[in-house]
Amino acid sequence: MLNELLCLSVICHLIPPPPQDWNRTWHVGNPDLTQCFQNTVLVWVPCLYLWVCAPIYFLYLKSHDRGYICMTHLNRAKTAVGFLLWIVCWADVFYSFWERSQHDSGASSSTQAPVNLVSPTMLGITMLLATLLTQYERLKGVQSSGVMLNFWLVAVLCATVTFRSKIIQAINEPLTVCVFRYTTFYIYYTLLLISLLLSALSDQPPLFSEASKDAVITGYKRPLEQKDLWCLNSEDRSQRVVPQLEKTLYSPKKAPRGERKEGVPVEESEILIMKTPQKTREPSLFWALCLTFGPYFLISSLYKIIQDILMFFVNDSSAPSWQGYFYTALLFVCTCFQTLILQKYFHVCFVTGMRLRTAIVGAVYRKALVISNAARRTSTVGEIVNLMSVDAQRFMDLITYINMIWSAPLQVILALYFLWQNLGPSVLAGVAVMVLMVPINGVIAMKTKTYQVAQMKSKDNRIKLMNEVLNGIKVLKLYAWELAFKDKVSAIRESELRVLKKAAYLGAISTFTWVCAPFLVALSTFTVYVMIDERNVLDAQKAFVSLALFNILRFPLNMLPMVISSMVQVGVLIRSGQQINRSNNLSTNQSIYSISIEDGVFSWCRNDAPTLKRLSVRIPDGSLVAVVGHVGSGKSSLLSALLGEMEKLEGSVSVKGSVAYVPQQAWIQNATLKDNIVFGQERKESWYHRVVEACALLPDLEILPAGDGTEIGEKGVNLSGGQKQRVSLARAVYCDCAVYLLDDPLSAVDAHVGKHIFEKVVGPQGVLKDRTRVLVTHGLSFLPQADLILVMVEGEITERGSYLELMARDGAFAEFLRTYANKEQEDDESGDICYLHHHHHQCAETSSLQFRTPALRSVKLSVFWEYMKAIGVVLSCVSIFLFFSHHFASLFSNYWLSLWTDDPVVNGTQPSREMRLGVYGALGASQGIAVFCYSISVSIGGILASRYLHQSMLYNVLRSPMSFFERTPSGNLVNRFSKETDTIDSIIPSIIKMFMGSMFNVVGSCVVILIATPLVAIIIPPLGILYFFVQRFYVASSRQLKRLESVSRSPVYTHFNETLLGASVIRAFGEQERFIRESDGRVDHNQKAYYPSIVANRWLAVRLEFVGNCIVMFAALFAVMARESLSPGIMGLSISYALQLTASLTWLVRMSSDLETNIVAVERVKEYEDTEKEADWRHDQSSLPPGWPTAGNIDIRGFGLRYREDQELAVRNITVAIHGGEKVGIVGRTGAGKSSLTLGLFRIIEACEGEIHIDGVNIATLGLHELRSRITIIPQDPVLFSGSLRMNLDPFDGYSDEEVWRALELSHLKSFVSGLPDKLNHECSEGGENLSLGQRQLVCLARALLRKTKILVLDEATAAVDLETDNLIQSTIRTQFDDCTVLTIAHRLNTIMDYTR
Repeated sequence: MLNELLCLSVICHLIPPPPQDWNRTWHVGNPDLTQCFQNTVLVWVPCLYLWVCAPIYFLYLKSHDRGYICMTHLNRAKTAVGFLLWIVCWADVFYSFWERSQHDSGASSSTQAPVNLVSPTMLGITMLLATLLTQYERLKGVQSSGVMLNFWLVAVLCATVTFRSKIIQAINEPLTVCVFRYTTFYIYYTLLLISLLLSALSDQPPLFSEASKDAVITGYKRPLEQKDLWCLNSEDRSQRVVPQLEKTLYSPKKAPRGERKEGVPVEESEILIMKTPQKTREPSLFWALCLTFGPYFLISSLYKIIQDILMFFVNDSSAPSWQGYFYTALLFVCTCFQTLILQKYFHVCFVTGMRLRTAIVGAVYRKALVISNAARRTSTVGEIVNLMSVDAQRFMDLITYINMIWSAPLQVILALYFLWQNLGPSVLAGVAVMVLMVPINGVIAMKTKTYQVAQMKSKDNRIKLMNEVLNGIKVLKLYAWELAFKDKVSAIRESELRVLKKAAYLGAISTFTWVCAPFLVALSTFTVYVMIDERNVLDAQKAFVSLALFNILRFPLNMLPMVISSMVQVGVLIRSGQQINRSNNLSTNQSIYSISIEDGVFSWCRNDAPTLKRLSVRIPDGSLVAVVGHVGSGKSSLLSALLGEMEKLEGSVSVKGSVAYVPQQAWIQNATLKDNIVFGQERKESWYHRVVEACALLPDLEILPAGDGTEIGEKGVNLSGGQKQRVSLARAVYCDCAVYLLDDPLSAVDAHVGKHIFEKVVGPQGVLKDRTRVLVTHGLSFLPQADLILVMVEGEITERGSYLELMARDGAFAEFLRTYANKEQEDDESGDICYLHHHHHQCAETSSLQFRTPALRSVKLSVFWEYMKAIGVVLSCVSIFLFFSHHFASLFSNYWLSLWTDDPVVNGTQPSREMRLGVYGALGASQGIAVFCYSISVSIGGILASRYLHQSMLYNVLRSPMSFFERTPSGNLVNRFSKETDTIDSIIPSIIKMFMGSMFNVVGSCVVILIATPLVAIIIPPLGILYFFVQRFYVASSRQLKRLESVSRSPVYTHFNETLLGASVIRAFGEQERFIRESDGRVDHNQKAYYPSIVANRWLAVRLEFVGNCIVMFAALFAVMARESLSPGIMGLSISYALQLTASLTWLVRMSSDLETNIVAVERVKEYEDTEKEADWRHDQSSLPPGWPTAGNIDIRGFGLRYREDQELAVRNITVAIHGGEKVGIVGRTGAGKSSLTLGLFRIIEACEGEIHIDGVNIATLGLHELRSRITIIPQDPVLFSGSLRMNLDPFDGYSDEEVWRALELSHLKSFVSGLPDKLNHECSEGGENLSLGQRQLVCLARALLRKTKILVLDEATAAVDLETDNLIQSTIRTQFDDCTVLTIAHRLNTIMDYTR
């Protein structure tokens, strides 16, 4: 170090004096720096800064070209000033040369120091570099440069010291002044100030670039819209982020091949479902996340270290007067620098969190597309949606605080070190208290974890059940089962709330320890300090420096357990993510046959008994294969096995070429009809028209309001069953694949349409005649045209051969045919049957509703009032009072401490210290009690509110009419029940606690500062106004961004739900890539609204902390000014409160905006109160005779209904009288209004004209449940709910087991159910997927048999079953409902041949 100083001296002077003289700089009333230090260090620092940064900055600009900025006045000014600075520096250099030549010629006697040449030369070259850099920035499109701003700032600060020094020198030693050098320096200093000002201004945007928008200012002027948001940075987009995670997660594995890409000729390949025999190590989600996001995240750790060290730089205020001001300035600079570093740290953390969420959602989506059926059972739709919504959010939140794991211990160690310096060994007493607190907090964290797991389990179950209720809402309404399911959801909800309540008590204990820990530490330390030695006096410096350090300690000590519990929670999530992650993907192989199975044995789950046994089939190219068999014989399973959807236990399977699949239940996307058919392929108009014509869709296109551009609602709500099936078929045909797997596509269409489709599409003369077709069918008339027929019984192929071969063999198949063939002699002229008026309902604005714009107003006070009412007004007031008493006690205890430190010292001790200590302790105890009580009251209030809000939302949603569900995407509703409910459950109560806490903190701090230094009253109002404006500015934009973000979140889940339902279709068509792109696009669209909110938070924090730092500076400044009149105790109190004020202010705004943005959840949950509702479920005074309807007479008079106000009637002017016990068939073309008539009978849609009377009672006068529970329907789509089979038959538990078994026997399910291990308690999976479609249809028949009402409606109830089962059902209906009125909508005419009319 000495050598360096000597070198400096040599450069400055020929005879070396010291370069820095401390007597001149520090220990003096008017400090100054030596001439040598000014001419070397202060000149070289800015130069070094620029030369170090320039190469790195140059490379950065080279790789980040934003375009070209035209020359502007600003740029010209910057360049001109730069050249002038260069000229001034060179003038100094030339002057030095001139002086030297004068010396050499003997004209001057003074010797020249080398520094007079070296420094100006160096400065001149630096100024030239700065000018060139400014031009290079312009060429690369930089509008404002941080590097150059910092350079000019450092240069001005260094020059300011010299400037002051030169003025002092001119006043004190006028003879030593060199006029030329002084003149050039003042010009140089003026130009520097101009440069600093110019670099603070922003240039115009580059050519051809979008003008950058300031979201905060825009958001204040008017509500933000989607177009105001910035594009997402490329490194934050899904296509960059997700592959990084997948690469680390699955790097050892090969990706599955054989997926068809658009425009690529399809290679011959076959799907071979196989599991690799070697056991690979399971990919760890945790390590993958660490490796992917670790490197970027480490940057944040660096910022955190700097911030932690800075935190301890702000303590000392006893020195000469100018040093008081110097320390005040240093305090201000340190706090401002700390602010910038901390905000940069948070920015890095939040961006990492955002990428993490993108990666998790993307990875889960990709996994859901390849997940096997066994895995689908362990992880339900509810769990997966939860992992995507709530849990990915938890990951994001944790990232911000995870650095506390090492930062907290570091802060604690530093604070303890300074405390030891201050109070000596007494600190150990405080440490002991802290150490005791850690296990308490640890126990609380572990307990909280167990509660969280329990709550997550309940929540998953609740979301899963809600998902099913929303998917099967039509069935619930038809059967009047809403209340049973409302009770089921409420029961799960109650168990969830019980857990929440326990967690609330724990939370209160943890808040109690969090607030009391620092106080107990301070109390124990001060007690030991004053008790161990009489002469230990507690003065202001000791007390308040210690208090400031204890306050610093409070944060890490409380964050640590919270972070640990969050990590534990995320550990739980990683395990559930890991579970979803373990599933088998499909891989491929080759064969000469189009389809071949050798000795195949398949089951739906590895551990289940095989569903398909001993299968051996070889199908040559271009054949038409029909698969027939009874319900549940394994026909659909055979197709699933070919698609690779089942677990292969033995044998091999291969399918050559691309595959198209038409499932039994059509899967329709929420898109236009055209998009549903084209399904991501390239558009070929002529082929498209040919396909539409072949699939009998032309008549439907004429009816639809926008033709094939009509928007189809979610799950195809605005298409009839037959239309959905034909669209599904058209999609497959358009795809033009090698192999077609058709799972009974003709069941939902009427006979002549079925015939048309078979001839034009599937049959020997159809569009697909050269393709391999596997057709599962119950239609016997098509069998003679098949090349090969496979007869299936109980999962085995019992007979195979052509139609003629099988007939000649005279086996079971021939017997079956003889029984039923004559019944299938349909009338070809069935087209002459009198059709109902042909109309179709549509909800073309389904999609426009999905992306509803958010409400564009601020949160009304009424929303807060609603929430207060939900809590209970009395409880709310009690909570506020408890908050007040806690903060009052806290303030008073610190004031008491300041009085104690001002006690006079008598003979080296303070006389009344026991009394002081006792009161101090008592105040602390009262604080603790108040904290515990308010924590309990707020949490319990929150639980009461969330119970009330959830119950009313559930009731309101169930009371909504069917049209509401057709218009509202299920993603929106699921979002309300998952994310918004979670917000009300756990986020709002904690925000309210923090909001109240910071509000009282801010008020308290201001009061204390005002009492101590009344001069601050001049500063607080203007700063308060600035603070208020910043806060309003921010909240306006922040709230709007939050709304945009939550509105763009629903489509992510809606699309995800849709994908899960159609996963097998997407896989079969090889369209995974396109769906992944769509999902990524939606996630990016969502993050596009989230990213600006991160930036807005940083924008706010920097400005607010600046306001806080100003208050600290002024408090310190006025304290220094009034140091003679102030008592040290009050002064210490004032500054220790001022130091806390910054954090409290920032926190207050953050919490007030969080409260506004999160209370939106209450508003969104309440908005279903105002939507339209159905008629009452029951009337108080029911005038119905008991046992109504007794005869079953139906009298329809001039009946008409429409689906929406603005549409024409779907059914009009229908008048018909049906007598009790009549059997009536209703036929008509698809979309003719057959189902609409039944919807009118059940009042799913209310009549517009006319009325319906049953046994003389006008049904419009009845309560809906009174009507719907007395008549029965077997619907077109058989819907089952997850739960026991018994619950599916009788959710109200109104029938005995004998009655249930009797109903099962009559519906031909008894043998199947008694063969199940759990019999009636057999668990049905989500949507009843572990039963075949036919079996589900029979379960619906069993429901009808149980209820046994006088009127029975069959809505194409037997479309999905084979003829034999159809026959059994019909005979059951004839015998069991002999005296009942039966209305049947049918496509198969043999079903209604023997009906009355």
